[in-house]
Amino acid sequence: MSNLKERILKDGQVFPNNVLKVDSFLNHQIDPTVVKEIATEIHKHFADRGITKVFTIEASGIAPAILVAAAFEVPMLFAKKSVPSTMHGADKYVTKVHSYTKDITSDVIISQQYLNEDDVVLIIDDFLANGEASIGLIDLVKQAGAKVAGVGICIEKTFQPGRQRLEEAGAEVYSICRIASLEDGQVTFAEGN
Repeated sequence: MSNLKERILKDGQVFPNNVLKVDSFLNHQIDPTVVKEIATEIHKHFADRGITKVFTIEASGIAPAILVAAAFEVPMLFAKKSVPSTMHGADKYVTKVHSYTKDITSDVIISQQYLNEDDVVLIIDDFLANGEASIGLIDLVKQAGAKVAGVGICIEKTFQPGRQRLEEAGAEVYSICRIASLEDGQVTFAEGN
């Protein structure tokens, strides 16, 4: 059993509406051993794809994305949820992303100077539920004329439509840990990646 699955069973908390809280080791406080193992597995799976950029959305995807980028020895880019004062005019790509856990829709942006048609992009995120974040990132990659090599996910909720939506968008999905159910406060894992 992977470190990630062990930590989910030991420290994960299930909340109403199929929310799994893993902030003690993955997306608030970070256990580097768990995240390093995730990065190693994702790197191994996508190693032959010619990745030039690793791409995520702030903030929860940053920790795994930076370690995946380090494994590939390429830059890591993250989409911002607000426009900084240093980003002016039309020099940005923008899309909308709805957060499942926060139930809000945000404009997310990246500077055009960091993504272009020569890039082969690996998208990384901590969770896959409905696929909104990854769909938004795919849209940004397409706006730049770049290619999506795939989507690497730490934890996938297989009972929600995220994977299907990403595959329908033409993206290969590789998940480290797949959850089949969170019923009655219990985590049940699904097979496969």
